[in-house]
Amino acid sequence: MKIRKGDRVRVLTGKDRGKEGEVISVHPRTGKVVVEGVNVAKRHQKPTRAMQQGGIIDKAMPVDVSNVALIDKDGRATRAGYRVDNDGTKVRVARRSGGEL
Repeated sequence: MKIRKGDRVRVLTGKDRGKEGEVISVHPRTGKVVVEGVNVAKRHQKPTRAMQQGGIIDKAMPVDVSNVALIDKDGRATRAGYRVDNDGTKVRVARRSGGEL
C-alpha cells in the first residue's frame, strides 16, 4: 500500500468526492484508510469512565484505498511510485511530477 498515515489525499468517488484531508490511520490487511472529515457517520456513544458524557458523536469511517489519490506538492492528484537512489535508499515519488513525496 503506497498511502501512509499523515499523507494528504483527495477522494475520487462516493458521496464525499472531491474532498481533501489527512490520512488518520491505514489498514493494509483490509485495504482501507481513514481520512479526517470524510465518510463521517453518526455513532451513539454510551457514557463510560473514559468518556464521561454520552450522546451522538461523529466518527470518520474507513474508505477503500482505491477511492483516494495522493496530492502532490502542486495540489494535483497523483499516483505514487518508488525509486531507489544511488546509496540504496528507497524513496516514494509522485508519478505526475517525479518529485519526492
